[in-house]
Amino acid sequence: MKCGVIGLGYVGLPLAVEIANAGFEVIGIDVDKDKVDKVNRGRSYIEDVPHNALARVVKKGRLRATTDFDVLTELDAISICVPTPLRKTKDPDISFILDAVSEISKRLRKGQIIVLESTTYPGTTDEMLLPELSQSGLRVGKDFYLAFSPERVDPGNKVYRTKGTPKIIGGITPQCTRKATAYYKKIFDKVVPVSSTKCAEMVKLLENTFRSVNIGLVNEVALMCDRLDLDVWEVIDAAATKPFGFMAFYPGPGLGGHCIPIDPHYLSWKLKTLNYYAKFIELAGDINANMPAYVVNKIISALNRVEKPLKNARIIIVGAAYKKNVGDLRESPALDVIELLHREGAHIEYNDPYVSEIREAGLELRSRPLTAKSLKMADCVVIITNHDSYDYEFICRHARLIIDTRNATKNIRTRTPIVKL
Repeated sequence: MKCGVIGLGYVGLPLAVEIANAGFEVIGIDVDKDKVDKVNRGRSYIEDVPHNALARVVKKGRLRATTDFDVLTELDAISICVPTPLRKTKDPDISFILDAVSEISKRLRKGQIIVLESTTYPGTTDEMLLPELSQSGLRVGKDFYLAFSPERVDPGNKVYRTKGTPKIIGGITPQCTRKATAYYKKIFDKVVPVSSTKCAEMVKLLENTFRSVNIGLVNEVALMCDRLDLDVWEVIDAAATKPFGFMAFYPGPGLGGHCIPIDPHYLSWKLKTLNYYAKFIELAGDINANMPAYVVNKIISALNRVEKPLKNARIIIVGAAYKKNVGDLRESPALDVIELLHREGAHIEYNDPYVSEIREAGLELRSRPLTAKSLKMADCVVIITNHDSYDYEFICRHARLIIDTRNATKNIRTRTPIVKL
């Protein structure tokens, strides 16, 4: 078989490498020429794909990349891994999916397996992709095979990588499911077939809605504990000693990444078209979206206690990525906190060993080292991302005031005032 992956981002490039590792010849397709050139040089731009892993399969001739969609005619199996952002109105934007499927439809031939991996609302594969592909005159389940398989990428996860994470597969017809399952079994350690594409699409949204709602719950618990003068981290740690019926989630400055802040709104939007209001999703979204403002209010309150106004205050943001030990800035709450502080006239610096620069909301910042001098000069140090590489004792020893949104300073004895979430 000759295989293809459309979209060489956080999902597509790791998938393309795994397909190549399974022994298949792979062609990656992307409209970004810079990405294509880097792949062909064996230079990875995705943290979860080491340079040597990419270079190895490129050198062996198993993986190459192109911007030319005409190669689709050569392929026996095609995985679609393009972005699915939200519009400003929080409506799904599946234009990248539709563009990719349009290119496939023009070149569709008998025997091809088409698998959509991009997150979308239940019904997309059946209602949007199938009619477009059927215009070729070929019959689904007979002449070509269409399925949905949700991506399960967790950037920075050293345990559950692409190959070792169980893969859900749902086809338009039983034969589509069988064909796609047989193909993916050559690549993944475990494949889990489900009854339909709509079921597979819902699985992905359930997984991320589960996290969004539970994070929203624990963020609200943090707000409650603040009013009750309780340490939310102590409460959660104590509750987590229960060996059944409880799963620990932890509060933070807001949601980040491409999935959790976005995917539940795909489900909420779909349900609105069916005259149903997804209350949990909307409520959790509101709570999580307001956490950056809550952090800024914590900063203002802490500065007031030392008689320092926020305007012209020197503030260091520790960690810009949305989660620890990665350089992923997508939807990072640090960006919201920085923008809110900047709007109020604060002077912002940041440090993140994984993020060299930030260009957001009219700001251009470069990561600056955390030195004893810089920490002492800052009016406030705000810990947004708890990278393992940080020396928190050093930060506590030299900072004048700390806002800790991640409980990173737990068990550190210091005279420095520390305000926790």
